[in-house]
Amino acid sequence: MHCLRQWCSRANLARVYAAAGWRAAEPVTETDTYYSRPDVDYLVTVECLRVRSRGDATEITYKPPSTGRNSVDGMVAKEETNVALAGGQADVANRLLECVGMRLLARVAKRRTAYRHTGHPDAVVTIDTVAGAGTFAETEVIAAEPDAAAALVARIEQGLGLLECPTVDLPYRDLVLRAAGAVG
Repeated sequence: MHCLRQWCSRANLARVYAAAGWRAAEPVTETDTYYSRPDVDYLVTVECLRVRSRGDATEITYKPPSTGRNSVDGMVAKEETNVALAGGQADVANRLLECVGMRLLARVAKRRTAYRHTGHPDAVVTIDTVAGAGTFAETEVIAAEPDAAAALVARIEQGLGLLECPTVDLPYRDLVLRAAGAVG
């Protein structure tokens, strides 16, 4: 379960997180390359097939289509299928997807700082600065029960003063494409 919100000041948000006891990991740069099937428009179905490159790590992720049941009040709950690859395999993974006919949709580059709190071991809050789209606060909770996860996300966001920030209903992929004028 996660909630994405627009934020305007990375420095202010970092101070808010630190003051509330959230500890920052080292910032990382992630490059996500998104694909779609030629016969299904993942922009319409809000599916995700991506290759993520983060330092020496590479991962392929698939998220199924969005439905009215997995997105409520700006919170999204979706199962993910992740395949971790050996470091430096992003080019090979991208080539494989293109060879089997997947269409390249977008590349998204972001600088991510993840924060953890000892009182919330199943939660992570992040500050993402996405090239071409802006800065965002994301709260993510891993839990078997969606209602419990949503309640914890709401409590964390209330404690951090994030509830006043507008929620963002689009994934970074779509925000970057929209900013570039590639989608309406």
